[in-house]
Amino acid sequence: MPVDVKPADARWALAGARAAGVAISAAPPASFDGYGWLVDGMFGIGLARGLDGVFATLAQRLAARARADGHVLALDVPSGLDSDTGNVVGDGPAVRATHTVTFIAAKPGLYTGAGRDHAGAVTIAPLGVDADDPAAAHLNAPALFARWLPARDFATHKGTFGTLAVIGGDTGMCGAPILAARAALLAGAGKVHVAFVGSGAPPYDPPHPELMLHAAERLAPDAMDALSIGCGMGGSERARDLLQRALQAGVPTLVDADALNLVARDDALAATLAAHATPCVLTPHPLEAARLLGADTRAVQRDRLAAARALAARYAAVAVLKGSGTVIAAPDGRLAINPTGNAGLATGGTGDVLGGMIGALLAQRLPPYEAALAGVYLHGLAADTLSAQGDGPAGLSAGELAPTVRRLMNRLFYPPRG
Repeated sequence: MPVDVKPADARWALAGARAAGVAISAAPPASFDGYGWLVDGMFGIGLARGLDGVFATLAQRLAARARADGHVLALDVPSGLDSDTGNVVGDGPAVRATHTVTFIAAKPGLYTGAGRDHAGAVTIAPLGVDADDPAAAHLNAPALFARWLPARDFATHKGTFGTLAVIGGDTGMCGAPILAARAALLAGAGKVHVAFVGSGAPPYDPPHPELMLHAAERLAPDAMDALSIGCGMGGSERARDLLQRALQAGVPTLVDADALNLVARDDALAATLAAHATPCVLTPHPLEAARLLGADTRAVQRDRLAAARALAARYAAVAVLKGSGTVIAAPDGRLAINPTGNAGLATGGTGDVLGGMIGALLAQRLPPYEAALAGVYLHGLAADTLSAQGDGPAGLSAGELAPTVRRLMNRLFYPPRG
């Protein structure tokens, strides 16, 4: 493009670079081996088409450099990445950076979908602009939920921290609610029941005999402070009736896994959930979210923020859309993207652990949105902590998360007195 048709700001930047002695070439170097850092400034947030031609080639070369432990810095957003959704634009490639400096405010697409893999470590440069917008998406952080955590005063007792019932575990799937219940216990709930839908459940949990295990029919849902229902529950008529009874109890409730699938195919259950006294917390992965929305997984992943908002609106609930950059949406319009977590969570049972944690926080009287924020943040932070000490991401198991969450909660929010 001739210099005289460039925008005024581009001409100004070009003149400044030349004045500073920056060498400018019309063609990229044949090799990047002689450079310590490579800077991607090809395109910004307004890109609406996939990269092609020389830009596609450069994006692929930069991505290869980043994967080979080189330093690649993206300006504002890696070229080829949609800054709103975290998807790669069109059919082209996108730059995979090791670091991104984004201007004025964080961009949602840097933290969800493919964005986390493409952006690398993100730094926000506000440039002196106050971009705070209460209606915008926020990055999940303790500042959003810490004040709701209960005090641990000397005079408290187990009733202070609530009673949670974990309902699930059809025949052959009893491990799921036990994982959830163990996580609830270590996340601070005062008492935890496990109510099994099927047969063959153990009479007690040897590692944690504090848990109270029994058949679901023996549970009085309205006597609980909170419920976490769905893990390993199955799709039987019996499971459906237990879910209906749980929702009618009116206590704070987390709905997960098989319970979400029951809601997706039963209009009466969906109506009961939407009419709940307080917003339920729904924790779907993308396929479960697609079923709840009558869509497909690709549509959900195409715009994860919009999908989470749609779930929250349709079911008058707090929606926790799991995945890379979990999205948490409240029915009143609040929305956050979670920055913690890694590939170590891509293993069986981690969703059950999350459900138990959020259930425990509901039992401790956190409002549904804040309970979801806290649970998701600490769940991901536990995976990050375990990975940092060499216990992940490969081979990290779900059962390792809860003890790490306990340590993190006490370190961050309940330091020793005096």
